[in-house]
Amino acid sequence: MSTEQPNNPLHGVKLADIVEYLHNEYGWKELGMLVDINCFQNNPTIKSSLKFLRRTPWAREKVEKLYLQTIK
Repeated sequence: MSTEQPNNPLHGVKLADIVEYLHNEYGWKELGMLVDINCFQNNPTIKSSLKFLRRTPWAREKVEKLYLQTIK
């Protein structure tokens, strides 16, 4: 399975796991400053953030980029 996309560090990582990790690492307030999107700034929850990120590719890209920077 991992040989299908050997150069993709996000292969096999769920969006829910990414959001949970970032929330635990930074908290909502700092996460809202690092990634300037409303789903992290106004009454944020994991569920509402996932719903928004799944429908909004540009926002998802920002979150994935922050995740990759954080885990390195």
